[in-house]
Amino acid sequence: MTSARLAPRSPRRVALLPTAALLLGALYCLVPVVWVVMAATKAGDELFSTFTLAPGTGLLANIADLNAYRDGVYWRWMANSALYAGVGAALSCAVSALGGYALAVYRFAGREAIFGVLLTGVLMPPVILAVPQYLLLAEVDLTDHYLSVLLPVLLSPYGIYLARVYAAAAVPPDVVEAARMDGAGEWRIFRAVALPMMLPGLVTIFLFQFVAIWNNFLLPFIMLSDDEKFPMTLGLYTLLNQGSNSPALYTLVITGSLLAIVPLVALFLLIQRFWSLDLLSGAVKS
Repeated sequence: MTSARLAPRSPRRVALLPTAALLLGALYCLVPVVWVVMAATKAGDELFSTFTLAPGTGLLANIADLNAYRDGVYWRWMANSALYAGVGAALSCAVSALGGYALAVYRFAGREAIFGVLLTGVLMPPVILAVPQYLLLAEVDLTDHYLSVLLPVLLSPYGIYLARVYAAAAVPPDVVEAARMDGAGEWRIFRAVALPMMLPGLVTIFLFQFVAIWNNFLLPFIMLSDDEKFPMTLGLYTLLNQGSNSPALYTLVITGSLLAIVPLVALFLLIQRFWSLDLLSGAVKS
């Protein structure tokens, strides 16, 4: 009795399923972006009367109308978003770097308990914290203020978690001990030794925080009432609400949404070189 040989599976056939899944995922992510790009090029009379993914002829006119709306209030919203996201992400990244480094390098009582609380914070939805944060800031009369959006984002449990993981992997304990033996203080060790090693991970944390704050809607919606302090997300929301009475504003909302993507793409392209440098440096480390 002879046993039949099993034919080896073709590598090409095996790769079809993950390739198809990746293509479907890319399609799912890119179709809305393509729709926004195409819709932003259409004039008001073309938006609902032409094929969805067909380009229009009104992009420059839409940008001009958006620029003229309420004396250019959209650019004020964009500047507010840049302030909230830039300053908030930078300060949050600094706090995450300090906290993550301390949890990775130092041994002290309660360290694991603190880390467990941070992990709980990672799992907690922001909507649960928004109202308590509003009530706390209202007690010190900071609502409807720039700080009411900046202060709650300074402490990022996820950022501290990433910083701790990266510091534990990138900062060798022997290097820290050698710096101490050379007489360096703890702050100097962190600033001159650990921080350069942690830089690629901190760039990632900064990017995550910047995107999260840039796209944040709930916190400004609860904290702010003066539309001069609105970020871009909340400003576009007010335009969308007014569009039910004035359909011409829909083109402004779509054009504003398209322009809001540009800073995120530019930021990603700008900091991408830090990841490339990290990969190259890792290839030659002994």
